[in-house]
Amino acid sequence: MEASDAAELISEIREERAENEADNHFRDRAAMLIAILAMLLAVGSLGGGNVAEDMIHNNIKASDTWAFYQAKNVRQTQYRIAVDQMQAQLAADAGLPTQVRADMQATVDRYKATIARYDDEPDPAAPADTLRGEGKKQLSAQARSYEALRERAGAQDSNFDYSEVAFQLAIVLGSVAILALSRKVLYLAIGLGVIGAVLMINGFALMFELPF
Repeated sequence: MEASDAAELISEIREERAENEADNHFRDRAAMLIAILAMLLAVGSLGGGNVAEDMIHNNIKASDTWAFYQAKNVRQTQYRIAVDQMQAQLAADAGLPTQVRADMQATVDRYKATIARYDDEPDPAAPADTLRGEGKKQLSAQARSYEALRERAGAQDSNFDYSEVAFQLAIVLGSVAILALSRKVLYLAIGLGVIGAVLMINGFALMFELPF
C-alpha cells in the first residue's frame, strides 16, 4: 500500500467515525426530545383526567340543583293555587263563621309566607354574599355556577385532548426521525411538541379560546 492510499484510507475512517458520532449525537438529542414529550404527555393526561372528572361532577350537581329548584317551583305553585281558592271562597261566602274565616285567613297568610320563603331562603349561617340556601333564587344561582364550572371544565378538556394528540404524534415522528436519521422529521416533531405544550398550558390556564 502506498503512502497516498494509506492517507486516503485514514481520512475515510476519520470521516466515517465523525459521521457516526454525528448520527449518535442526533439520536441522543431525538431520544431526549421523546423523553420530554412523554413526560409532558403524562402531565397533560393527568390534567385532562382531572377536568373530565370536574365536568362530570359539576354536571351532576347542576342537574340535581335544577331538579330541587323544579320541585320547589311545583310545591310553590300548589300553595299559590290553594291561596287563590281560599281567597276566592272568603270573598264569595260572606256567611262563613268568624272563626272559620279567621282560620282560613291564617292559612292564607301562612301559605303566602311559605311562597315567599320558597322564592328567597338564604342560609342564615352563611355570609350574605354567598349562594348558599334553599330558595329558588339561591338554587338557580347555584345551578348556574355549577353550569359555568362545567363549561369551563369542558373547554379545558378540549385543550388537553388536542394536546395529547399533538404529543402522541410528536413522539411517533421523533421515533421515525431516529430510525431515518431525518432532521426534517425531527423538526416536525418539535413543532408538534410546541403546539401540544401550548395547548396543555392553555388547558390549565384558559388564556385563549380554541377557534375550533
